[in-house]
Amino acid sequence: MNRRTKIIAVGVAVLLAAGATAPAMATDEGPARSGTVREAAALTGTAKLYRPAGDDITFTFDAHLAAADNGDPEAATGTFTFRHVFPDGTSASAKARVDCLVTGGPVAVVTGVVTESDTPFTGKRVGVSVHDLGRHDRLGYSWIGSEPEETKKLPKCMSAAPFEKVRNGTGDFRVLPWQPAYPES
Repeated sequence: MNRRTKIIAVGVAVLLAAGATAPAMATDEGPARSGTVREAAALTGTAKLYRPAGDDITFTFDAHLAAADNGDPEAATGTFTFRHVFPDGTSASAKARVDCLVTGGPVAVVTGVVTESDTPFTGKRVGVSVHDLGRHDRLGYSWIGSEPEETKKLPKCMSAAPFEKVRNGTGDFRVLPWQPAYPES
């Protein structure tokens, strides 16, 4: 066998071996080739909101809807946090346990009950929306209105439109679009 044939044969063998041992990767288009199914929906990542007055506001998400729960967005799991440091140095923060996640294209709405906080949100449901636009993500939240948090009763999977801009270079939210199964008619 000449040298060129040997090099091609070794190259093909390496590519075949790599393809056979590579982990299955799920895509937005559907299940991975190996038969594993991607999760039904997800919202992950961290970003800081743009505030010219000097406020430092950070949101972090780790919310998931398992493939087995594709028909029930209220079966979503995970957490999300937000922290607001005001220009005077005072701060407020909260951590919520996810109780619903709905995504569509690059937009997600997640709600959760606040489990830890130094705000009136403790024990209350809050909602956040995200528009995944690469490094120019946007975000909205349910407490934008004038109703006091102490009396607000927010339904699951509800929030305001993503009206806030994230600070340049900090937008890394990732939305995995939900693909609910519909019965055939």
